[in-house]
Amino acid sequence: MQSIEDKVLSRVYGKKRGWIFTPAIFLDLGNDASIRKALESLCDRQLIRRLGRGLYDYPKVHPKLEILSPTPEAIAHALAGKDRLRILPSGAYAANLLGLSLQVPARAIFLTDGACRSIKVGNQTIILKRTTPKNMAAAGRVSGLVIQALRHLGQDHVDEQVVQKLNSRLSDDDLRILMSDINLAPAWIGNIIRRLTKNRD
Repeated sequence: MQSIEDKVLSRVYGKKRGWIFTPAIFLDLGNDASIRKALESLCDRQLIRRLGRGLYDYPKVHPKLEILSPTPEAIAHALAGKDRLRILPSGAYAANLLGLSLQVPARAIFLTDGACRSIKVGNQTIILKRTTPKNMAAAGRVSGLVIQALRHLGQDHVDEQVVQKLNSRLSDDDLRILMSDINLAPAWIGNIIRRLTKNRD
């Protein structure tokens, strides 16, 4: 008969490397105390890694770089929980993802329709920030990322260079999605979306 630790490890091994998880994902196997004890033992055996309080991963391993750090998106998805709550990159992190800022922010902020939460992993802090349904309407689409990145930069700092950078990063399909979601953007961002579309005409 398998121990709880063996059952937990079996589930971990059933996932791909890079999987990030919380103790709650194993609660069908035992009570909270026994699950946490099993996870602690697996960490001691270096079979999994503790990223932070209540957060673990089955780390990816690079042949030369050895153990790799998880991406902020992967961590945010794990924090969002088993209910598959939506997340949307925001602030400086959204601008960085689009190449509009070269600075990698120390805090990666994600908007969510779930509970607020934050965790520090290494030198980076990942924050889930609850927001309005309208802000989340474009979550999971390029338009959500673009709107949040431009909001972070601010109207006075979106010059022609920023528009050109966006133009080089976005495909024709991306622009079609942006136009279909234009009503979700503030008026000044809507004007930028129209400029981007005209550049392709």
